Order: sequence, then C-alpha cells, then structure tokens
Amino acid sequence: MKFINKTIYFLGLGIASMVITTSCNKNFQEINTNPNTSPKVQPENLLAPAITKVVGYNMNRSQRITNELMQVTVNMGDGDGRIFRYDIRTSEADYLWNNLYLQLRNFRDIYEFGEELNQPEYMAVAQICEAWIFSILTDIYGDIPYTEALQAKDLNLVRPVFDKQQDIYPSLFEKLEEANTLLRGLGQDVAISGGSDPIFGGDMRKWRQFGNSLYLRLALRLSHKQELNTPAIIQKIVDESPLVYPIMISNDDSAILRWTGTAPYVSPFATWRPADWYAPKSASFFIDNLNERSDPRIITWAALANGDYFGVPSGYPIGQPPVVGSTLHTGLMSNPLLGNIMNYSEVQFILAEAAVKDWISAEPAQTYYERGIVSAIRLWGHEVPSFYLSTDLVAWDDMYSEYQKMELIHLQKYYSLFFTDMQTWFEYRRTGHPTLPIGSGHLNGGRMPARLNYPVYIQSANRENYLKAVEQQGSDNINTLVWWQRP
Repeated sequence: MKFINKTIYFLGLGIASMVITTSCNKNFQEINTNPNTSPKVQPENLLAPAITKVVGYNMNRSQRITNELMQVTVNMGDGDGRIFRYDIRTSEADYLWNNLYLQLRNFRDIYEFGEELNQPEYMAVAQICEAWIFSILTDIYGDIPYTEALQAKDLNLVRPVFDKQQDIYPSLFEKLEEANTLLRGLGQDVAISGGSDPIFGGDMRKWRQFGNSLYLRLALRLSHKQELNTPAIIQKIVDESPLVYPIMISNDDSAILRWTGTAPYVSPFATWRPADWYAPKSASFFIDNLNERSDPRIITWAALANGDYFGVPSGYPIGQPPVVGSTLHTGLMSNPLLGNIMNYSEVQFILAEAAVKDWISAEPAQTYYERGIVSAIRLWGHEVPSFYLSTDLVAWDDMYSEYQKMELIHLQKYYSLFFTDMQTWFEYRRTGHPTLPIGSGHLNGGRMPARLNYPVYIQSANRENYLKAVEQQGSDNINTLVWWQRP
C-alpha cells in the first residue's frame, strides 16, 4: 500500500514542478491494508503514516533547534551556524517547511475522502491535525501560504499567496470548532480503525479532548491581541461550556505517539549512533533548575558526568570552552514519550495562567499549577517528592506578583514541553519566560530569534508572493516579529 501517487506542484512552496511519490513504510502495509477495500485510497490508510512522519519531523527540529535556543543543550563550538549562540543559517528554514507542507496535503486528502465516504470521524481528525501543523508553520515563519497552499493538485495553483498570520489563526479556530461539532455528533460506538491511529487507538473522545485542548493552546497564544478576544474563548471552553468542549482530564488523555520500538513505530532517534546523540552537551540552565529542585526527572533526562549532573553555560565566551558536563541520556533515543504532541500537564499550565489573569474561575490558579507539576513528573514514571511543592523555588504564593507567578508556571511548563516540537521557543517568544541567562557568547545582540527566515529558494520559485509577504510582514530575517509578538 502506498500514499496516493500524486503529482504535487510545489512551485509556490519551493519545489518546482516535481513529482513526489510518498510511500508508506513497508510495515504500514501489514497494519493498514484491507484486502477487501476498493482501489480508492481510504482515509484510514493515510492517517498513521502522516501522523508518524510529522511527529518524527518535529522531534528532529526539537533536538536540533528548540533545545539549542532554549538552553536544553549546547552543541559546542565557535564556528558559524551555532544555534545556541543565536546564529542560525538560512538553510535551517527548509526542513519543516518542505516536510510539513507535504504531509498537510495528505491530511487534506483524509478530510476530502472522509467527506466523500461519509466518515465525519476522519474529517474531524484531519481538521485537528491541520490546525496543529499549520499553527507550527505560522508560529515559525509568520505569514505563510495557507488558503492556496494545498490547492496545487486540484486547481494547479503553483504559486500560492502568503496569508497574514492574523487571518490564519481565526481559520484554525474554525477548523477546531468544526472538528468538535463533528465529533459531538457521533454515536458513542463510532471509532476509527485502531491500526490507523497511533495516538489514541481510534478513541474519538480523546481526539475531541485533544482538539479542544489544542484550541486552548492557540487561544492563549493570541491572548494579548485584543481584536480577537481569545480570553473569551478560553472562558467559553473552561467555565461556560465544559460539556460542549471537553478537554484533557488526565495523563491518559495526552496526545503522544508512544514509540513502541516495533516498526513502523520506531523513534527516529533510535537508529542514531550514541556518539551523535552525545554531541550536544546539556546546558546549565536545564540541569541546574532540575538539580536545585531535586526533580526526579533528571535521572531519565540526563547522563552523569564524573558522578554528578552538571551542564555548560549556553552563552559561554567564544574561544573559552568550559569543562564538558552531562549530556541527554541515551535512554531518550528510544523513549516512547518523546513523541509528545500535547500532554495533560501543558493544559494545566495553560489553565493556571488563565486563572492568574482572571479569565477563568473554575478552580484557583494554584490548583492548576500544582496539578500540572504532579502530572508532568508522573508522566515520566516518577513520583513527586513529598517536599517538592513546598520548597522555596516551587511553592505557590498568592501574594506573588503576576510576573513571579508567570515565572513559576512557565519554568514548569518548559519542562512539561520537553521535546514538544518548538513549543518552548514559541512560549518564550510570547511571554519572555522562563528567564534565560544571556552570556557574552550569545550573538545577535543577545536577542532570542523571533522567527526563522523563509526558505531561500522561495525568493525565486514564488518571487512575487514572497516579496509581498516581506512587504507586509517585514524583513525576512530572524529578528522580524510575527504578528502575535507585536504590541
């Protein structure tokens, strides 16, 4: 079995008039092929390969870019393109742009085939996945091809326009509203094929909870943009209509592609050489905060160095390399939890922030905050030490300023988002939390990059629309703020 053999004219997305045949891993054939099916490709045959590929791509960039920017790791050196120093080569932009757009076409096919075959369950899942993936793309680059992005096959639109981010986000909300409505209308016995769903095994209730939890994530990202009033969306979901918009209620509801170690669900890091995994060293910020809180996750996430856990400063002076310390634990290379898309603890930290800002009143902010911590630690198979929530570095105090409360919430959220595509970078750009130390070795004036540039080849492949995008958004460089970062 294969994905659709199709000609995709990705001229507008940077790949000029090239025929792309996307084949499933051979092992997908065994779990997804129905010998009695029609020759037409079925949604259930497209879903698992598309999800698996997207999660793998996101993990790759989390390891390479997010961890370096957010002081989880330091790929030490003084040459050009050291991401931990905020020096990003323009070629870094290509990977997710190319790969995520390719998979988006498959999710659109799932939606269209589901509509044709009267399978609303697949339509809903496709809409949730499109909202998830398009949100990552627009949060990386800003204005992107959206309304015309996936129409090359149907309408021969090979040079799509770039939609403004402020127009994309409301459309993502519409996708999530549609998905929730479709899933709400299903009978309790309706499910998708478990073999086609590596996240929830076909459980439609969990897909609905994921879609609405993702809705919270995206609404929070725009919460300071008054024209969209997204705090009202959060209030609607949590306080006003919780039965209409169910969200994750435990770790069991987390959207995680848990790598089994059996093909095709093998972690993309499992085939790496340990030497390559060890190349980036753990950063001091990542290790020190775990050490100072006696956080039990450190033994799962980090390797001992000379009998201790210690990292290297992300911004160490150029030409003055420090003593090498811990690395990420090799056990992570095959750990099933690195396939995280969105987990329950993230939802709790979203709600904690919303409660601090008086957008919701269902429970106190402290309750959400502490529940987020406990669930985040337990997700990784550890129990929370009895003293953990009462230590000075962790304990909640209602008398704290909003800034202090945000620092508490977002440091814990930082760890709950470990290896979750580029979410910690997005959150830092939104909030400035957690507070990262800036050293003399950080370049770019010590400024965190605000976006990635567009792939260079787009300047010629879709020049007219590229120039319009630059004119409306600003210079195509890492310091141009995307719409939701602007005041």
